[in-house]
Amino acid sequence: MKPQARLITKNKKAFFNYDILETFEAGIALLGTEVKSVREGRISLKESYAEIKDGEAFLVNCHISLYEAANRFNHDPLRERKLLLHKREIKRLSGKIREKGLTLVPTRILINEKGRVKVEIGLAKGKRAYQKRDAIRERDRDREMRAELKKWKR
Repeated sequence: MKPQARLITKNKKAFFNYDILETFEAGIALLGTEVKSVREGRISLKESYAEIKDGEAFLVNCHISLYEAANRFNHDPLRERKLLLHKREIKRLSGKIREKGLTLVPTRILINEKGRVKVEIGLAKGKRAYQKRDAIRERDRDREMRAELKKWKR
């Protein structure tokens, strides 16, 4: 039996605020204390995004909490972290961002079968306010329908 990738965190706000058109899996350059904090699940993607500077991709505003046992060798929780993508992927992404006004948003953090921390980034287009209201309305309708079905099953 093969070991499977383990989901660490999911960016729920990204799915609410954006239409995710395409996803990519990228490695991330982390320090040792950051890896240990991520394994404990102490990471937040809430207001983070990815950006391309000088032909390199970076994860910005991703908060990785300090590792308790690291004392003075700890990391900066909000530092920019380099995303490990192929050059052709970076060129393709930067072209789409410039051309269509899209955004790169991290959607999930996971640890793969080999124990490596990976980031799933999505090429996203921002939703309008009316699209968000429609999504809320649809979610509430589904919740009410499930509650009614549960009543009838009893």
